[in-house]
Amino acid sequence: MAQQQSSISDTQIQVLNEALEQGVSPQVSMMLNSLTSADIAHLLESSPPKVRTLIWQLLDKELAAEVLQELGDDLRQFYLEQMNVDEVAALTENIDTDDLADMLQLLPDTITRQVLASMDAQDRHRVEQVLSYPEDTAGGLMNTDMITVRPSNTLDVVFRYLRRHPELPEMTDALLVVNRRDEFIGVLPISKMLTTHPSISVREVMQTDIQAIPASMSANQVALLFERQDLVSAPVIDEEGKLVGRITVDDVVDVIREEGEHSLMSMAGLDEDADTFAPVMKTARSRAIWLGINLLTAFIASAVIGMFQDTIDKVVALAVLMPIVASMGGIAGSQTLTLVIRAMALGQIGQSNVRWLLSRECIVGFLNGCLWAIVVSIAAMLWFKDPIISLVIALAMVANLLVAAIAGAALPLLLKAMRIDPALAGSVILTTVTDVVGFVAFLGLASYFFA
Repeated sequence: MAQQQSSISDTQIQVLNEALEQGVSPQVSMMLNSLTSADIAHLLESSPPKVRTLIWQLLDKELAAEVLQELGDDLRQFYLEQMNVDEVAALTENIDTDDLADMLQLLPDTITRQVLASMDAQDRHRVEQVLSYPEDTAGGLMNTDMITVRPSNTLDVVFRYLRRHPELPEMTDALLVVNRRDEFIGVLPISKMLTTHPSISVREVMQTDIQAIPASMSANQVALLFERQDLVSAPVIDEEGKLVGRITVDDVVDVIREEGEHSLMSMAGLDEDADTFAPVMKTARSRAIWLGINLLTAFIASAVIGMFQDTIDKVVALAVLMPIVASMGGIAGSQTLTLVIRAMALGQIGQSNVRWLLSRECIVGFLNGCLWAIVVSIAAMLWFKDPIISLVIALAMVANLLVAAIAGAALPLLLKAMRIDPALAGSVILTTVTDVVGFVAFLGLASYFFA
């Protein structure tokens, strides 16, 4: 679980930062360690590197382990890489299986194997079970910390069994019922246990209509299932129907948040776990790659413009009006692209409605193209007093907005079919398409009419 919402205020952050700048003292250490792990994680992520170093040095070891769970992957990996195997093993003693698996995936394989070797056999088996599944699946999301009971037991026996536990696993709203082969057969809600006579058997009160989640189900589908059914927790089964773990709503909230951040950050070519206060060189290097890709697409658009250099030289007004067509197409395409990516994330698009969606976007693109073609042609006529330029920009506007709508709807579907992240690549490709089509339509028509 990472990056939970913090309750620490900006004023408290400022007070702590000012205290740290004045030097380390017992009062500052006490103030810091009195905060919750989520607040400290928020403080770390909101501080420059120098202050972060001081904060981390002041943390109690037990609290540091909890703080690690709350940090984003980028910052969490930074701290883990500063530790040796014994330090990592000590920090991960009381961490939930799913959170521990997330941490180990950030470390080199050799370190991961050494940390696993230092664990007892039962804990190692649980972590290895989670690590055996991809991170973005139900198996990678699940926690193996759960309580199971048999259907033949009475509730009185179940109560005595529960009292042997020092505490119940977090988010335990129901016990999981399995047979002798560990196959999932139902759940026993805690609320039902408390309101039923102890002599009644589990089989008589358990719920068997609960849908278990396959370990191979994607994390996004798991989040949609929790949303639709208002679940607090859900059992996870393997291919043979055996119970292997459970997923709780706090983990699903993380998935939803990460999906939202991924969609937003990917459109700018950034990692959703990008550190806001990362060092200069690291930040510059990560952004330079995406800027280079965009530069290539800009050269493509410029090359198209160069093909019509003679026409632009003859009619200077074309250079003035040219950005309008490309800009309008880019905005129209981005609207459709964003809408379709969101619908795909919510599981709303399938084979049954793709054709209708594409048809709708074509009509919308054409209607908006006609509307703004009229507006821009009138403006061009008043500006340059040239009916041919007015006609050319109107036709180019209709063509580009129509193509932009089609591209915005089709690109995410094509990229997904090619196993390419639509949120990451869609905006760059769309911008290139709308720029090239806009310039070709506008300058091509101008070349024809002014030849």
